[in-house]
Amino acid sequence: MSNMPGRHTWKSYYGIKFSLSFYSTLFSLIGLLILCIGAYAESERRQHQTLEGVFLAPAIILLLLGCLMFAVSFIGMVGSLRDNLLLVKIFFWLLVVVFIIEIILLCIELVFENQLKQFAQANILVGMKQYYDDLDFKNIMDFVQEKFSCCGGDEFTDWKVNPYHSCNSTGPLACGVPYTCCVTEKEVEGVKNTLCGYQTLNKERLDVSHIIHVRGCIHAVGLWLSDNLGITFGIVIALLAPQALGIVLSYFFWRRLKELCSAYDSVDFRFLSAREYNFKDLDLTGAGCCLCLPREEGYIPINTDTDDDNLT
Repeated sequence: MSNMPGRHTWKSYYGIKFSLSFYSTLFSLIGLLILCIGAYAESERRQHQTLEGVFLAPAIILLLLGCLMFAVSFIGMVGSLRDNLLLVKIFFWLLVVVFIIEIILLCIELVFENQLKQFAQANILVGMKQYYDDLDFKNIMDFVQEKFSCCGGDEFTDWKVNPYHSCNSTGPLACGVPYTCCVTEKEVEGVKNTLCGYQTLNKERLDVSHIIHVRGCIHAVGLWLSDNLGITFGIVIALLAPQALGIVLSYFFWRRLKELCSAYDSVDFRFLSAREYNFKDLDLTGAGCCLCLPREEGYIPINTDTDDDNLT
């Protein structure tokens, strides 16, 4: 006869089940929200004919992130609600793979810091060339330059790559930098002087350091992260902790489902002789998708002509 699960087993089962269901449902909704925001941003990006590069298109990044979060979380949600052991396993291994990839990327960032800076510099230069044509990049670059008091990618002279700011240009922006590079008093309010960086690209750093920020944004962001290790560590934990929680919940639910299935099923099919039973002759009614649902009497073929005492 099968061993019936105790009350404590059922309490832990329902606790893990509903915790995993809530977790996966929450991140499914978050993924769907990110996907909707990305779709809206992408429609705006195409309408304004901005850059097509993935690295410089936040809308594409949001679309990919939203699709990934929704797909993975939806698998976990259905698997936990339906007690589907296969889907729970898939959800678990997907989270493990994503978690390992993120750890590897963090290690690569630490080991190959200089190469990543060069990669970032190359892509930033591409964006700076079309600064006034790509609204997504323009908004991000303006925010970074104002937030971190920096200018350009590696240094402020990077703005020479922009046709409007090049010293060979004849417009009012020639040989200058955007106003977000300018040194301004935060307390001062009113109309901003958009030509405050006029004729600064053809001068030395010391001559313009009181007018514009001469430090490149790559170095400024790196120094900010180094000076604020607590915040940096908190950001990393905030990204990895939810995934680690999902891995733990799905693993324990996986183990609990296997325990319940073995407790309800009186036969381990691995030890059955092929002469005694044939798998295709078993009555699998109610087994559910992927045969993951337990049944109290098991799935052994029952001969209704014999006495109950002979049924084993």
